[in-house]
Amino acid sequence: MDMPSLDHLVGERVVSIGVDAVDIERMGTIVGRQPRFVERVFTEAERTYSLAAANPAERFAARFAAKEAGLKALGVGLGGADFVDLGVAKHESGEPLLVVTGRAAARAEELGIRRFLLTLTHSDSVAIAVVAGLA
Repeated sequence: MDMPSLDHLVGERVVSIGVDAVDIERMGTIVGRQPRFVERVFTEAERTYSLAAANPAERFAARFAAKEAGLKALGVGLGGADFVDLGVAKHESGEPLLVVTGRAAARAEELGIRRFLLTLTHSDSVAIAVVAGLA
């Protein structure tokens, strides 16, 4: 099997890292009971993508984990940026992409972060995201 090239990472250094795990069942409960939560926390593209799945809670949980991991990589806690300032998209290759705007983008600039690496995974019960800020 051919492995993807990592040549695009040569010369970049990791400035920060964040990781988070979210319980999928709990996310499903929150989404079901608090519809405004979805509108407040997720971008329109994230909502559309997640709601198209057989189990939207899996996708919402992974994206929430990415937002929390992103905040940790930025060295801020809750309130350090709006959740919608961090969004999960996809590269043309299918690789997940953390898109930062607003206060999150301003903080990334302060830290010298030019871009982020993001990886997402989930089991039947937990979604996990790891974010690395690169300079």
